[in-house]
Amino acid sequence: MQKVIAILSGIIFGLGLSISQMIDRQRVLGFLDAAGAWDPTLMFVLGGAVGITVITFRFILPRAKPLFAPKFYLPTKFNIDRDLILGSALFGVGWGISGYCPGPAIASLALGSTNALIFMGALIIGSYVAGKVPAPSLPKPIDSTSAKPSTASSS
Repeated sequence: MQKVIAILSGIIFGLGLSISQMIDRQRVLGFLDAAGAWDPTLMFVLGGAVGITVITFRFILPRAKPLFAPKFYLPTKFNIDRDLILGSALFGVGWGISGYCPGPAIASLALGSTNALIFMGALIIGSYVAGKVPAPSLPKPIDSTSAKPSTASSS
């Protein structure tokens, strides 16, 4: 049943992207071009999505579990760190250059768009490479409770 619900949700999502013209990369690039010929029409798509989420989450999240899943899968990490900032910036640059993010790119494949096909190829390769490259390790913070004070003597 979960797979059927997932497929139906994907179809509805794809139709929504198509109807709202989120799969039209020129419209998306026009929306992102705030300093030039800005096209604000996608602001209505964003407003609709946020509005529906704000209203429905008030009824959904108090439930013990979702209708078609054993539990809710909610974020457990709430801090803004370097990885979040770098990932967001990289996503934004990719979206600004190509006019696609993953959902609309997948939906655009149905139109036979060469640009969407190139984007999806780059997305798959980038995801593969990101999974193979080890994450950089951050320096460990100094524990001030275990640090010994220096005993510099003056002579």
